[in-house]
Amino acid sequence: MRKSFRLSSQVPNKNLHIDHDDFREFEPFEGETDLIPRSTAPGTEPLTVVGVDMRKDFNEANHYTTEYVNNLLVVRRAKQFVIDITFSRPMVPQDDFQLEFLIGEKPAANKDSLVVVTFRNRRSTSWSGKILGTRDTVVSLGITAHAKAIVGLYRMYVAVVVGNGMQRTEKDPNTNLYVLFNPWSPDDEVFYPDEVGRTEYVLNSTGLIYMGTPEQVTERGWVYGQFEKGVLDACIYIMDVCRMPIQSRGEVTKMVRTASALINSQDENGVLVGNWSDDFSMGTPPTTWTGSTKILLQYHNTGAPVSFAQCWVYAGVLNTFLRCLGIPSRVISNFNSAHDNTGNLKTELVFKEDGTPDPRNTRDSIWNYHCWNEAFMKRVDLPPKFSGWQVVDSTPQETSDGYFRCGPAPVIAIRDGELCHPFDCRFVFAEVNSDLIFMVSDRYGNMTPKKVDTTYIGKMLYTKAVSRWGPEDVTRTYKHPEGSPQDKQTMAKAEQYGCARDQSDLPASKLAIQISAQAGFVGEPLKIEVTFYNQAELMKSVKAHMEIAVTYYTGVASSDPFKSEDFTLDIAAFQNSTRVFEITPQQYVSQLGSNSSLEITVTGKSDDEEVSEVKTISLKLPPLNITLSGQPQVNQEMYAVVSFTNTLSFPLTGAKLAMEGAGLLETQVYNYRTIPPMGQISRKVGFRPLKPGLRTLLVLLDCENLPDVTTMVEVKVMP
Repeated sequence: MRKSFRLSSQVPNKNLHIDHDDFREFEPFEGETDLIPRSTAPGTEPLTVVGVDMRKDFNEANHYTTEYVNNLLVVRRAKQFVIDITFSRPMVPQDDFQLEFLIGEKPAANKDSLVVVTFRNRRSTSWSGKILGTRDTVVSLGITAHAKAIVGLYRMYVAVVVGNGMQRTEKDPNTNLYVLFNPWSPDDEVFYPDEVGRTEYVLNSTGLIYMGTPEQVTERGWVYGQFEKGVLDACIYIMDVCRMPIQSRGEVTKMVRTASALINSQDENGVLVGNWSDDFSMGTPPTTWTGSTKILLQYHNTGAPVSFAQCWVYAGVLNTFLRCLGIPSRVISNFNSAHDNTGNLKTELVFKEDGTPDPRNTRDSIWNYHCWNEAFMKRVDLPPKFSGWQVVDSTPQETSDGYFRCGPAPVIAIRDGELCHPFDCRFVFAEVNSDLIFMVSDRYGNMTPKKVDTTYIGKMLYTKAVSRWGPEDVTRTYKHPEGSPQDKQTMAKAEQYGCARDQSDLPASKLAIQISAQAGFVGEPLKIEVTFYNQAELMKSVKAHMEIAVTYYTGVASSDPFKSEDFTLDIAAFQNSTRVFEITPQQYVSQLGSNSSLEITVTGKSDDEEVSEVKTISLKLPPLNITLSGQPQVNQEMYAVVSFTNTLSFPLTGAKLAMEGAGLLETQVYNYRTIPPMGQISRKVGFRPLKPGLRTLLVLLDCENLPDVTTMVEVKVMP
């Protein structure tokens, strides 16, 4: 990109400005005064700038930024980029000039927001520059932004020494450039040590987010779209509108911590509005989003928070923000995630004396899954051990230092129970390590613990695997094997840091419950088996209660139980007894709405013991099919045919079919009022791939009375 320039008039050093805001704090050259004129060599005309070539294609190929759909140069700090300056004549040894890079509203050298790069013997600021070569009137310059340079959009000027002053190129948006974090540089705090990981955690624009239950893990695709048109500007806008200090934008720890607050709208008018109800009439249901691009562009265009989000949407958008700026990141799903409102390691489920659940007195909740992010960075504020993956969570759950934010919390600190380190380690530790305590409340409100389960919470943690479409189990990075010496040491250390555990000395129970349920498709009959085990030497007569309710993934029942039954079992010594329940589709389908989880709660009471057990199952959904045709080549016509058959016994209402693919297709949404039983929909969509390489097309069907169904297909696009 070569740009011709009109220069400012010559000005003395005390008035060196074209734009008053840009240069209000600019200083003269070191040792120079206005009283000593700088003469021009006899017969040599003043040197002026004719044009600037930002060498966009060359630089971006070397900086791994070619994917950004942007007219301006995008580079990474701590790595040299090249600019060609065309002058009015060949340079001579007496000539002197400098490049000036400015960021923010009030750039200042002492805040590293006004950076001067020199090419002679004068001292530069934190960035370095050198002359790489000359060709007649063209000078090639190599500039390297400091490894801790502020990240964002810079304005650039060329200033040439003329007489006792300087001539500076006028402000030109075409010479602006973006400077990002650099996970390829060992000098950068976000350096990631291998190329395969950088490709996945920085450059991959599509991912998988894991959902469901530990027994029935499901997945949904998410288009991060960090390179799509307007997304980089939207990420910078988020920092601007929320008044993140410019000088903090080069420090990854501050950047990530601030970002966890900016993505939710609880503070600072951030990006997303949360909604965990069934009423999404004032916005877009969280299940309808296919990726981050549309959300970020809407926020940038309107300046208003976008409705609505739940945890996976927050995690998906934060992942886009981090990868867009060059910070390695990934989405983590924690299955059976504790949300403990009292800040200890006790997640309590309360039951009444008759064995039925007591939701009114149950303050804590267990989410089937909860999504957060990990960001990879060097923690310069902590000992070296705590560098690496850090938990950062933008879902607004609890406040941290007065804002709804969480992290960065070192994953290794969570694993080892070293919870004194910043930030929010205790909260994250409780999410994966709380004990599940079954409490019984008497008529006076007194609570008595009846059972403690130390294995239920944080059952497993998944993220998308590197270089393949499947899960990677990262549980062992968060917690040691249950009951191992390391686990016991971790829990003891956590208690030293103030995380209270239940210390009840409960006798070993002779009565146990096992719930078995085959997770079939929505609309099919369900078979549930409840087995009681009697390990005592005498027969036990057990009065049992079972109830089933449709629940949100947050563990909160969406309605009253649709099935409730009392029954009695006589169990011989050292024997077991099983009761089988058949649940018809008519009993539960009308209750589902956009949820696919059923929570089964069973309690049993003998003369001397009380036991309880809870199990959550996720129902399977009908498949969504997609086929591609056409020539997979940039700017060549391709077609996607999406089809879906409603195999259920009831009509689907308010259906939305959405599709999106980074570098393939912008978000498309098609509405269907009703899909009758055994009815089929089919949609053929034409598109022209925008970028070469391996691309992914994501398709989603979302209905008012059925959870969202997703599918993905890969296509290799030729140049």
